[in-house]
Amino acid sequence: MVSEPASSEDTPSLQDILDALDDPDCRAILRETAEPMTANELIDACEISKSTLYRKLDHLSQASLVRERDVINPGGGRTTKYERDFDDVTISMDETDTFSVTIDRPSRQSDARLADIWSKMGDEL
Repeated sequence: MVSEPASSEDTPSLQDILDALDDPDCRAILRETAEPMTANELIDACEISKSTLYRKLDHLSQASLVRERDVINPGGGRTTKYERDFDDVTISMDETDTFSVTIDRPSRQSDARLADIWSKMGDEL
């Protein structure tokens, strides 16, 4: 299971971001997740094994670049989909020569925020 990404107030470490972006499989996943995709769809699209996919999704989630979203199926049950969770990543250096990372996130409409809340509540039950 992929861990929850850091909240928008929580910024992942610069090293987590760099490690994720340096990995070719992670970059392939990021290219494919402009729209939400299931794990099976990502396995096919990225041509990677299931175990590798989940390991890379964990890495991307830790870097707060991908988020997990549960979709309720009309016939019952739920499906987990993964989507890219940033519009832009900026790495900068300030006047004290300290690096920092800024992640610009897509704005979420109220229905998407509500779905996130329900998904988190379901995980806690």
